[in-house]
Amino acid sequence: MLTDMRFTIRELAGSLGDLGTFLPLVVAMAIGTGLDLGWMLIGAGLMNVASGIAFRLPVPVQPMKAIAAVAIAEGLSGGDVVAAGWIMGVVMTFLALSGSVDWFDRVIPRVVVRGIQLGVGIKLAWAGLAWVGALPVGTWDGWIAAGACGVLLAVGVWRGWPMVLVVFVAGFGLLALARPGAYQGVVLGVPTWQWVVPSGAQWWDGLWRGALPQLPLTLLNSVVAVCALSADYFPGRGIAPRRMALSVGLMNLLCVPWSGLPMCHGSGGLAAQYRAGARTGGSVVMLGGLKIAAGVVFGASLAGLLGAYPVAVLGPMVVLAGLGLAHAGGRRLTDTGWGGWLIALGTAGTIVITQTAIGFVVGVGLAVLVWVWERWMKPRIKAG
Repeated sequence: MLTDMRFTIRELAGSLGDLGTFLPLVVAMAIGTGLDLGWMLIGAGLMNVASGIAFRLPVPVQPMKAIAAVAIAEGLSGGDVVAAGWIMGVVMTFLALSGSVDWFDRVIPRVVVRGIQLGVGIKLAWAGLAWVGALPVGTWDGWIAAGACGVLLAVGVWRGWPMVLVVFVAGFGLLALARPGAYQGVVLGVPTWQWVVPSGAQWWDGLWRGALPQLPLTLLNSVVAVCALSADYFPGRGIAPRRMALSVGLMNLLCVPWSGLPMCHGSGGLAAQYRAGARTGGSVVMLGGLKIAAGVVFGASLAGLLGAYPVAVLGPMVVLAGLGLAHAGGRRLTDTGWGGWLIALGTAGTIVITQTAIGFVVGVGLAVLVWVWERWMKPRIKAG
């Protein structure tokens, strides 16, 4: 069954290529929402293993970026996040089974999605900077340590090194210096079981502030784009959009109620893992095993450790994740014309000032206005 997959050092190294996105978002979301990081790691690990076996390709498992970023920057609760994940699971499963995913791909303007990426990324990076700005100067968990972490992360991006993992592990060493008492209660063992049932208000928040802005990103980046990229990297083995959408839907329906982590696949993660050396599903199967082991062995202590984890490390990591998301949205705007810039910047600016969901609505409204101008008003003015 696994004969077409490789379990080598190169494959394992390649699997770490996407940790620069995964770690900061998941850790910061766990701290902000109160959801258990141990179960998040176990859930993500199980889905890594399932994806590797199902697709036989290094398809990544990532947190849903819009939901994670809104949870960090706008303060969603654990129930809000679970509700958003459940809603996304139901919607993606329906779109896959009905074939509607192809219709949504056609009608959602690409520039609105880019604007969401740009705005959410800027807001996330700003939240990380605010955390760092509130730190003292002359302590272990202070500005100097944050600056050092920022430099290391920047060097990692420049040289293509998996520096996020190094910085994250080093953060536990810094924790020993800044708050040595944090390790006194460390015990090994599976985290305490959690089953989150959202309240009525949380279902609404999850829909409006989480699922609504996440849906276009998931359809385009986690289904359409990653399927196209899989066909480019692996000719003749590309994954069909309906199959990818069904995978996203099922893993959220199965895992979100107890792991608390809304998950998707992503083209950026696939590209990062491919560049780092991953070529088969064996890479993500091994990565999934590492996540499961970390969640099972250290899960009982992760909540306490994360509560004391140095902000000087987490802040720069969140800034890096935000800038990466903003770059993904902004780098393709040069060929969209004035209308594309108006829609994307209007969407992003609204997100930064207010909320992500409002930015999505504004972006769609601007897209309609630009379409009316280009198709109806402009030709009539020229004709007159």
